[in-house]
Amino acid sequence: MMLELKKLPYEYDALEPVISKETMTFHHDKHHQAYVDTANKLLEGTGYEEKSCPKCLLKDIENITDDADKKQKLINNLGGVLNHNLFWDTMTPGGSSEPVGDLKAAIEEKFGSFDAFKKEFEEAGKGQFGSGWAWLVVSEGGLEVISTKNQDNPILCGKTPLLGNDVWEHAYYLDYQNARPKYLEEWWKVVNWDVVEERYQKNCKCK
Repeated sequence: MMLELKKLPYEYDALEPVISKETMTFHHDKHHQAYVDTANKLLEGTGYEEKSCPKCLLKDIENITDDADKKQKLINNLGGVLNHNLFWDTMTPGGSSEPVGDLKAAIEEKFGSFDAFKKEFEEAGKGQFGSGWAWLVVSEGGLEVISTKNQDNPILCGKTPLLGNDVWEHAYYLDYQNARPKYLEEWWKVVNWDVVEERYQKNCKCK
């Protein structure tokens, strides 16, 4: 079984007006599909071509190939697959307000307040030069906000992603043009905190 394009968990227009149907269609059907197709092609002949878990493949990247150029291309495209799989599930029509439970407590303990966390997250997205992502991750047992370039996923540096926002221009330019800060502010309206809480509970207790 090869890598497959993840089906959106909602309709293409479900996140409007925060993200338009046009943006979702191009982002999912063109960009995400391209990462899937390219990754599958790069995996041909490696012995890993039947693997369908991009996270597992990224974690095993050192064993897939010794070719530095091919390895970087795999990181770019497997990261593109995994990052978008996480991204689609992180959003829901109407959002889910704000975190609750253990995650809320951990955010308030680390950042002081939910609003302070949001500000730091937005700054990470605004400060990412060029294409990349802003993330809330678990790192060494605690929460941290980071940014990564291109399609790098936090697992490449030993961190567990809980929440990620895509700040590649294709994620927002049709709707916000060059106003990345506005996109970052509006995006909170569609964040699915229930899913982020589930990831936190399943993978990473910050105690």
